Amino acid sequence: MPSLLKEKLNEDLKIALKSGDKLSCSVIRMLLSAIHNAEIAKRGELEESEIIGVIAKDAKQHKESILAFKQGNRQDLVDKETAELAIIEKYLPEQASRDDIVAAARKVIAEVGAQGPRDKGKVMGKLVAQLKGKAEGQVINEVVNELLGQ
Repeated sequence: MPSLLKEKLNEDLKIALKSGDKLSCSVIRMLLSAIHNAEIAKRGELEESEIIGVIAKDAKQHKESILAFKQGNRQDLVDKETAELAIIEKYLPEQASRDDIVAAARKVIAEVGAQGPRDKGKVMGKLVAQLKGKAEGQVINEVVNELLGQ
């Protein structure tokens, strides 16, 4: 079954082409290409959650680029990356708040019976999969460390 997100990307690409929106065309083509490359690597269709993961990875790369360009005083490139990131984020699920991440982490800690820092791996594996595309791994890691007392 074709992915709804992939179909939406293809539809939005057609709309962007018709309207002459070059930036959206470029960004959507880049996302579709990244998804296609991931499908080739997997040797099959990606599931919806895997597509979200590909898009989230792209968003993270843009955020890192923005930071690097800010440090290098390249405002022109910061503006370009920020505009591209805004388009990419339209295809990601709404980002979880820190409170949502804490609540989800507490639930997973209770499920796996985590006692302390040595059980972090059990918690992280389940929690990262649960919040894929909704929260950055770094934030999830910070929350789990706080809750497990590291």
